[in-house]
Amino acid sequence: MNKSELIEAIAASADIPKAAASRALDAMIDTVSDSLKKGDSVALVGFGTFTVKERAARTGRNPQTGQPINIEAAKVPSFKAGKALKDSVN
Repeated sequence: MNKSELIEAIAASADIPKAAASRALDAMIDTVSDSLKKGDSVALVGFGTFTVKERAARTGRNPQTGQPINIEAAKVPSFKAGKALKDSVN
């Protein structure tokens, strides 16, 4: 499912126009992104938790040349699925 299909599904499920569903989805994505930028986590009970994790600096290899390269430390977004989501998939 891509973003436009998700918007159509939200609009049909909530009985709202596609434009409103699109604005709601964009607002949700922006809000989660802004919270993660601040270092906060976003917990949606039953669905899951969005967090930011620290990835340590490490040494990798260039796949073309085999030469070692330094990979800098980074902050990466992470998602941990909640119990209800896990149960609905199985």
